[in-house]
Amino acid sequence: MTLRAAAALSVLLLATVARAAQIGDALGPDRARLLLTRAGFAPGQEEIDRSASLSHGQAVDRLLATARTSAATPAPAWIDDRLVTPRELRAMTDDERKLVRRTQIRNGIELRGWWLREMTDTPSPLTERMTLFWHNHFVSAQPKVRYALLMYRQNLLLRQHALGNFRELLHAVAKDPAMLIYLDSATNRRGAPNENFAREVMELFTLGESAYSEADVKEAARAFTGWSIDPATAAFMFRPRLHDDGEKTVLGTSGKLRGEDVLDILLAQPATAEFIVRKLWREFVSPQPDSARVTDIAKRFRKSDFEIAVAVRELLLQPEVVQRSEDNALVKSPVELVVGLLRQSQGAVTNPAALALGVAGMGQNLFAPPNVRGWPGGEAWINTQTLLARKQFLERSVSATMKTAVAPDPGALADVLDEVQTSAAGGGSVLRRLQQQAAPVQLDAGQWLTSLGGLHVERSVGEAGVRATARQLLVLPPSNPLSSQMLGLDALRAALLDPVYQLK
Repeated sequence: MTLRAAAALSVLLLATVARAAQIGDALGPDRARLLLTRAGFAPGQEEIDRSASLSHGQAVDRLLATARTSAATPAPAWIDDRLVTPRELRAMTDDERKLVRRTQIRNGIELRGWWLREMTDTPSPLTERMTLFWHNHFVSAQPKVRYALLMYRQNLLLRQHALGNFRELLHAVAKDPAMLIYLDSATNRRGAPNENFAREVMELFTLGESAYSEADVKEAARAFTGWSIDPATAAFMFRPRLHDDGEKTVLGTSGKLRGEDVLDILLAQPATAEFIVRKLWREFVSPQPDSARVTDIAKRFRKSDFEIAVAVRELLLQPEVVQRSEDNALVKSPVELVVGLLRQSQGAVTNPAALALGVAGMGQNLFAPPNVRGWPGGEAWINTQTLLARKQFLERSVSATMKTAVAPDPGALADVLDEVQTSAAGGGSVLRRLQQQAAPVQLDAGQWLTSLGGLHVERSVGEAGVRATARQLLVLPPSNPLSSQMLGLDALRAALLDPVYQLK
């Protein structure tokens, strides 16, 4: 969190101590579990214990106070490798270009596994959830960007600003090399403006649909001309000779506007704050935003000069976040399903690359969203094919509870990812090949059952065990009620495979 964000948040906290106290007494384990699941991933027992004795407000403040701006997991070894420039690629033979492409795919697999491991091991799940949120907001995708290193650097950027200042984040992302390539900004030049970035920065990053005109897009595209990439360092570069320095008018503001000016014009529109808050509401609170509350939180967000932590705090304090209700239930993304399983079971990632491919087979190929709009989320996560992949992953994870996964050949994984990247949901062939790999995680079912209330793998759970298992693993009553006669391992498997486990 930036110093400015910390200062703004401190003022807000001091001004709302009384309000926080009124939110209620101690959360208790059930409400703490709901809050932590919404604010991060399904939590382990230690996480729950740290928040259960706090009030709702105190627990949210602790989550924000422990936010990070950098990853704890060591970076992949190739981050210092020199990028092969487009000019060098054009001079290569077909076989040499194929080798470079295959190397980028393999690096991309490792990058996906690296991030999943960070999400699983991070001391700040909220930081990673926000990084994931921005990854699906400021969309870029490796199949077009090609360079895994640029996707890695963008991931660091999103994490750095995840709970910082949205104004700073927007300006930084707009000049990010992966974004410049993905939305064709690097080819935007005077006399032949490319409108891709200008359109998406309005429709998808700030204002939303119908809040701008085609004339605004055309004029903004002229303002962004000259933004490019230094081929030697792969860093942002402004090329004055390619910039259109004529008069422009965007959303009623006229002048010799440059790209930075357009971004500030967009931030000055009230629609921007509401658009971001409404999207965050669907991420953390409920499927249907409350318009009045969204407007109120958006006003606070703008008043803080777009401090993200201010908006996130207000959203996490909404009563729906700690209530069990069908109306408020959200569908877990594949990443949330997998990372949540590992965090709440204290399981281990035995093969990050294979795990990344498993998540891709469920419909969420990290660093490769399906299009510029990203993953639609919600009920769109679930269809016949992806639900099957989810259940197979859960079944195999429990079945492999006492086994260690065998690392698949990286080349074979590269082939699978290549196929995933050309298929919207992975495809049946991909899923079958993934099923042939050993489970990429290891769980200790016995230890997990003990933490659920002293249950045992080979003993009947009893009525108390049924209640404990359902309450601690499911946000709503199970669709298929558990039996008190079930052995511990069978009850655990039944709860994980229940449709309700797909919800948060």
